[in-house]
Amino acid sequence: MKPKPVITILAVNTGSSSIKFSLYESGQTEELLFSGSLTRIGLTDATFSVNDPQGRYIDCEKVEAADHAAACRHVFSWLTQHGPGMPDAVGHRVVHGGPRHTAPEKVTPELIDSVTELVPYAPEHLPQALNAIRYATTELPGVFQVACFDTAFHSTMPPLAKLCPIPEQFRKQGVQRYGFHGLSYQYILSQLEADGDPLARKGRVIIAHLGHGASMAAVLDGQSVETTMGFSPAGGLVMSTRTGDLDPGVVLFLLQQGHLDSDGLRDMVNKKSGLLGVSGVSDDMRDLLDAEAENPQAHLAAELFCYSARKHIGALTAALGGLDMIVFTGGIGLHSPEIRERICAGLGFLGVMVDPEKNLKPAGVISTDSSRVVVKVMETNEEVMIVRQTRRVLEGR
Repeated sequence: MKPKPVITILAVNTGSSSIKFSLYESGQTEELLFSGSLTRIGLTDATFSVNDPQGRYIDCEKVEAADHAAACRHVFSWLTQHGPGMPDAVGHRVVHGGPRHTAPEKVTPELIDSVTELVPYAPEHLPQALNAIRYATTELPGVFQVACFDTAFHSTMPPLAKLCPIPEQFRKQGVQRYGFHGLSYQYILSQLEADGDPLARKGRVIIAHLGHGASMAAVLDGQSVETTMGFSPAGGLVMSTRTGDLDPGVVLFLLQQGHLDSDGLRDMVNKKSGLLGVSGVSDDMRDLLDAEAENPQAHLAAELFCYSARKHIGALTAALGGLDMIVFTGGIGLHSPEIRERICAGLGFLGVMVDPEKNLKPAGVISTDSSRVVVKVMETNEEVMIVRQTRRVLEGR
């Protein structure tokens, strides 16, 4: 087989208050050249940093980034001034593809217009992704760009799993369950397959992406059949600052009693709830674990997170008709043995048994040899998946 030509691809991953970017050489494999981020956009201590493949700083500074537009200007200015030249392509993580976009696509004016129409679906994320696409178009003129949709992975869910139980007139407007973190789930499956794990293609697997945003996917024979997030990234598991699933009666009560208007409600659901709302201390699980011995609310928040995770694993197992493997990933899933242990401690009835010593290791199998369900810890890499999808679209143009 003729080796693939080596090309450079810039992966851009926008969040609600951050921009992450990585430059890769893509050939037979993906080789990282550098990665960077601009975090805490809109706050006084916004930080811009760039690292080499070994994690050493190339650049690190406090910056003024009052909004996402200012952050984009800074990032792309640095890339054009200090980067190795124009990349061959740019791939963007786009959180929501709505009902129309179920695969990665070349960025065109028509695509930008279509995604712009979807902004009400994900107002905390899509404007930022569109900003980055427009800045890349201006600062890197003529470079091939690809939109990689986080929702696309879940397009294989059966119609029943996508259905929202509301009148048809609203469902026709695109109100359905979509699911998110698709790029992360695809990467984990690709790594399982690369490792020769037969469950990647033939098995009942739950992947738990536990980070600031948290979700789980039920994967049957390599395809998503159910997930915890629904119409928006605010649903499902209790998260760092998001509510997760919330009784709609609570929303109606807060609106009808005049406690919050629609903007205040959106702010509460996305930025003031979850671990932060319950603990009143922090949205960071590390802080809560450090504080819980002295702070009952911090303990309560951590326990609620684990309870929510166990409950959803049970539901996803029912959707799969059984369970062969659980994979933990994301910041919390990868780095917190304590949380993994607490979640799995309540899953003995499913045949989940975790080895305490293996669980302290940074990655790999953490279940006992006699556990009926294999439990793994794996590092995800959404940027590599963006690079792979971008290359596929580039080669298929």
